[in-house]
Amino acid sequence: MDDLDAGYHTPGQLIAEILDAREWTQATLAIVLGTSRATINKILAGKQPLDADMALTLGGLLDIAPERLMLIQQRYELAQARLIARPNPGLTTRAHLFGKLPISDMIKRGWIDVDDMRDVPKVEAALARFFGAKSVDEIEILPHAAKKTDVVGDVTPVQLAWLYRVKEITNEMLVPKYSHSAARGALAKLSALLSAPEETRKVPRILAECGIRYAIVESLPGAKIDGVCFWLKDSPVIAMTMRYDRIDNFWFVLRHELEHVLQEHGRTAIMLDANLEGERAGVGDGVAVEERMANEAASNFCVPQVEMDRFIARKAPIFAERDILGFARTLHVHPGLIAGQLQRRTARYDRFRGHLVKVRSSVSPSATVDGWGTVIPTGI
Repeated sequence: MDDLDAGYHTPGQLIAEILDAREWTQATLAIVLGTSRATINKILAGKQPLDADMALTLGGLLDIAPERLMLIQQRYELAQARLIARPNPGLTTRAHLFGKLPISDMIKRGWIDVDDMRDVPKVEAALARFFGAKSVDEIEILPHAAKKTDVVGDVTPVQLAWLYRVKEITNEMLVPKYSHSAARGALAKLSALLSAPEETRKVPRILAECGIRYAIVESLPGAKIDGVCFWLKDSPVIAMTMRYDRIDNFWFVLRHELEHVLQEHGRTAIMLDANLEGERAGVGDGVAVEERMANEAASNFCVPQVEMDRFIARKAPIFAERDILGFARTLHVHPGLIAGQLQRRTARYDRFRGHLVKVRSSVSPSATVDGWGTVIPTGI
């Protein structure tokens, strides 16, 4: 809006000024336009809004830009609306919930009991129950709500929703009292399973015998979560998403989270591991101390890094199929673990993929699994 029009509250005021300059009466304008004097009076008094057709007609007749008239009209209408408008905090709340949570996916996966996401009151009530809030305004993803979940690093609303689902599922698990010595001893049992993908079916039982609650919960769109470690009182929890269904990723993430348990990470703040590939799987200065420890333990568990260094020094830059298979037999591990380490070391994730077999179908029958069409009933 030009400063020239700042003094006009309505387009009628500008029109009246031009009529005076031309020495036209309202009656004259009404006759010229072929309309009633009452209509002209209402427009000039600001009692009748100026529409686009009239703006074009008056613009051509009185030599005024129609856009100028419409801008004055719009500014007037907006000012009038502000006078009667009332703040609607529910609108902001709804924008955060529906804009930042994958509500449709949460409904499809049975996390919240709602038939139609367009039923906003029911969705809000269901979300409040899901997040353990007394009311929708207390859901902790909202900017003004108190934060109840302490997570190391930043966490997105989608990741927080996944964490709540993991808590809901694992809270109802029955496992023996956690034994640190048993968990440490379980490493040898797990290591003996590295040679074949079907051996992963034994993992949930081994962890449960140590008092570790273990679950596989499908990730939500955009969460990019690989795994998590936290504690329910004195009971450790490991949950994985298996968003990469590969034998190397399964064992790396599992051992990573198990190291968090053994080091008692996650007791005071949840260790949420997202994008646990590439640089995040390293041990450089840019990686947090707890994550470096877990990454180092996971890498050495899959393939002893001293042995890996020697293999690369001998065979680089060409890693023949027979060499990978022979190295795997020597270490009594599946070739996919060698392939995964080579991908990380060479940053060539397009190579050796034929060895990266899937394992979710092997581990799922003996594990607590939520997702991929399976819904774990809770709160019953």
